[in-house]
Amino acid sequence: MSAKPTAGTAPGGGRRGPALVVLCCVQFMLVLDDNVVSVALPGMREDLGFSTAGLAWVVNAYFLSFGGLLLLFGRMADLMGRRRVFLTGVALFGAASLVCALAQEPWQLVAGRFVQGAGAAMASPAALALISLLFPGTQERAKAFGSWGGIAALGGTMGLVISGALTGLASWRWIFLINLPVAFAALVLLPRLVPESRAGRAVRLDVPGAVLGTGALVSLIYGLLRAGESDWGDITAVGPLLLAAFLALGFAVAEARTAEPLVPWSFLAYRLRAIANGATLLFSAAMYAMAFLLMVQLQMVLGYRPLTAGLAYLPYCAGILTGMWLSSRAVLRLGLRPALVISFLISAAGFLLLSGVAPNDHYASGVLPGMLVSSLGCGLTLPALTVAALTGTTEDNAGLGSAVLSSVQQVGGALGVAVLVALATRRSDALAAQGDPLHAATEGFSLALTVAAALLTLGAGLIATLLKKSHRPHGAPHAEETPATHGSRT
Repeated sequence: MSAKPTAGTAPGGGRRGPALVVLCCVQFMLVLDDNVVSVALPGMREDLGFSTAGLAWVVNAYFLSFGGLLLLFGRMADLMGRRRVFLTGVALFGAASLVCALAQEPWQLVAGRFVQGAGAAMASPAALALISLLFPGTQERAKAFGSWGGIAALGGTMGLVISGALTGLASWRWIFLINLPVAFAALVLLPRLVPESRAGRAVRLDVPGAVLGTGALVSLIYGLLRAGESDWGDITAVGPLLLAAFLALGFAVAEARTAEPLVPWSFLAYRLRAIANGATLLFSAAMYAMAFLLMVQLQMVLGYRPLTAGLAYLPYCAGILTGMWLSSRAVLRLGLRPALVISFLISAAGFLLLSGVAPNDHYASGVLPGMLVSSLGCGLTLPALTVAALTGTTEDNAGLGSAVLSSVQQVGGALGVAVLVALATRRSDALAAQGDPLHAATEGFSLALTVAAALLTLGAGLIATLLKKSHRPHGAPHAEETPATHGSRT
């Protein structure tokens, strides 16, 4: 049922470092495409003739397929081979990127984005599972996840920088073409660096659970995205959300009756993983909404051009890299609970600083302080959350654990954009009728970021309350709050 590791891939072997670099580069590419189109949307509308409603689906098609298919492909990676599923996903993502770059009609670009998301849903959980098995030791896994989480956060931010630069200097088509060399390099290099691995025992894919679980996720994300576009009372939003609830109930019933569930109850009931995924949901909702709203504020209120707005995010990248460098050290010295609480509160403080940005503020005094603080908190948080969410995963369920975490991130992102952007829009619309549109837009932005800061503070409170206090003999976290050391590669 499982392949033997190839020579040179044992723990501490020389190939693990290059393999981590390749896997992190692919994850950077996948997360970058979450929002790389944001700044380029006006150019796409002009070139391809998109309607306003249709243009939103250039973004939403990727969210929908990426978030909706993660659970299915994560489990398939465990059963069919993580390296195989990863390479298939990368190849699919690369081909879809080429389709997007060459699109001549709106439907071609939207279809390409949907297939991109499907490829990402295959590659992302398989890659994270490979990392968790390549680095089974406590400290080495914390450092590997620190690199992974930091690179993922950096990709989410660099999407805005790269999109602004390429759109301003060349063409929006280049935001897709830059994916091709990364995909090609991964397809060539990874088979030489990582052996195949799959679940250590023969199990069958739970087809009813896969259909119901995937349907519930797709319906949920679609309903959330529709609610953000229209209204929470609109039938096009309420219908999919009700369907998602019905399918989720069916999924729970099916999982309780099958001998080989897609998501075993014991996996979900593991307390540290459950708390970590709940905190990830709140964190993703706040961060995705902040990135979207801040880009709008920079361009629409402060008057930045696309290239300038993209470059304005460069200090955010520096803050994330600093937080990423500190994250594994904070986890190992303080324990997961204190590290996560502190990082959530730092992010919340950064959001509150950003919420005060006004139309006449200068970049250095108005935007930069909040950007640096929130980026530092983001860089500290994501690696630690990844460590917590994959604690205790083994060769049998590493792909599942990775898929659950990634699904929660995507659902949280869709929820944050739908709710907080709608909240900002309604606040702005209500005040715009009274006069100054810039003041109205700023008030909506400020309200949404204040709510986002409250979500992060709530997450910090839940972590502080629900996680056990860590002990730190000689700087090591409590056993329950560290990555499992018993996961092995197959």
